[in-house]
Amino acid sequence: MTFDAVTIAAFLGAVALQGISKGGLAGVGMMSMPLLLFVMPPATAAGLFLPVLMTQDVFSVWLYRGQWDAANLKLLVPAAAVGIVFGYLMFLTLPEAGLLILLGAITLIFALRGLTRLKAPPTPPRPIWGRILGAISGFTSTVLHVGSPPFQIYLLPQKLPRDVFIGTTVTFFFLLNWMKLPVFIALGQLTGPNLLIALLVAPFALAMTFVGKRLASVIEPERFYLIIHLLLAALGLKLLWDGLSSSAIFAG
Repeated sequence: MTFDAVTIAAFLGAVALQGISKGGLAGVGMMSMPLLLFVMPPATAAGLFLPVLMTQDVFSVWLYRGQWDAANLKLLVPAAAVGIVFGYLMFLTLPEAGLLILLGAITLIFALRGLTRLKAPPTPPRPIWGRILGAISGFTSTVLHVGSPPFQIYLLPQKLPRDVFIGTTVTFFFLLNWMKLPVFIALGQLTGPNLLIALLVAPFALAMTFVGKRLASVIEPERFYLIIHLLLAALGLKLLWDGLSSSAIFAG
């Protein structure tokens, strides 16, 4: 693959968006993969971006060290591991458009419901839903590179303190991406050149993660959850659009 000016600009833009997301504004990174897909095939984009994400994950976990909800992680992480295994086994056989439409619809409905219940009291976590949504997050992160919506559907109603919510999110995806690593190696999507590019872009990736941390820290908790729900609604619309655009409805 040739890195011309447009490809480099798109790649750095995607890294910046993902860094801001990893720093605390979960959802901003939703445009990073679509931005990369303008200039490279999906498999190339996924393999190129994973080591960058893992670099940002390490820094994010350090920024929010100790600020996570251990009970949620103990429930969600093993479930996500199961989802990753199923994603690997079904990677080449799944109808991607149908999954995007379903995930987009569920995400949008949940986000709109959340926007009408911003002042409602926190909802106690339900372990059965945690296991189901954790597994779905691992699965969709493996096959679609979109694991955030199922995770947020479970975590947002609990209305954790802002930094605990962010810390739990970044720790979950740190562990999720490391668990995905063997899958991407087995699928041939992680190569020496990809690792070299990740190393070269690491300073910029970490700087943008710090920018995300600074932005999240100055937003009031009430406004923070409003922004997260709005970003989740936008992500739901984007998933629906991607699914419908690639389905047979628009193919002919």
